[in-house]
Amino acid sequence: MTLPENVGGLLQALFVIILMIKVAQFLQGITVYGIRKWTEQTAKEDPINAAMLKNMTWIARFMIWAATLLFLFDNLGINITAFVASLGIGGVAVALAAQSVLGDAFSSFAIFMDKPFQVGDFIIVGDLRGTVEHVGVKATRIRSLGGEELIFSNSDLTSSRIKNYKRMQERRVVFSVGVVYQTPVEKVKAISPMIKRVIEEHQNARFDRAHFKSFGDFALIYEVVFYVLRPDYNTYMDLQQSINFKLIEEFQKARIEFAYPTQQLYVTTTEPV
Repeated sequence: MTLPENVGGLLQALFVIILMIKVAQFLQGITVYGIRKWTEQTAKEDPINAAMLKNMTWIARFMIWAATLLFLFDNLGINITAFVASLGIGGVAVALAAQSVLGDAFSSFAIFMDKPFQVGDFIIVGDLRGTVEHVGVKATRIRSLGGEELIFSNSDLTSSRIKNYKRMQERRVVFSVGVVYQTPVEKVKAISPMIKRVIEEHQNARFDRAHFKSFGDFALIYEVVFYVLRPDYNTYMDLQQSINFKLIEEFQKARIEFAYPTQQLYVTTTEPV
């Protein structure tokens, strides 16, 4: 069948359009399926992965359809050189205008890849602290101990020093004990072994050291170091409280007095001549 030249060209163009759309849909389906499977495997481990992979799906779709349109225009005989050049110039302008937004977007990708924290982690950024609730493309939301929501831009987080307490394996604890200067030397020497015995009696605690550190203004100062074998803060406070109670009991049995701020005033009187 012989068709007019314009009809044949129209059919050819229509065939190219349909073919490119089907190819784009096929590539999009493969990409979305792969990202969905990856999300199902990692979302249970880290909710950040689910949100970030969802954003990656939109980016992948945009790139596929943008490449499809350019390839389609080129096959239809449309000169896309000037269009691509204008896109490049426009892209530079947009990048300069939205550099903070793009910086946060790339920072969110860095958080996704490096995983300095996850949803549910308790972190400290500067003098602010709280539990991570959501990590987005632009910002990360953290619930503080006071209940308010803290919002950080992702670029601020990637450029800050972050303390992640959720990944703490054990907690190092340092505290001091002071006794009065009137304590006999024998009891002063027995205090360090006494503290060691008290700490070793507790579970989830590993004794490190207890030393007579210094002569204070009104007390003999002992420095004690031990490790809490669980990262939970409540466990640490319960353990510290129990150790303090036990130290009070042991010091009372040994008749050792805790020191408190005191002053001695010496008054000299002279009799009149």
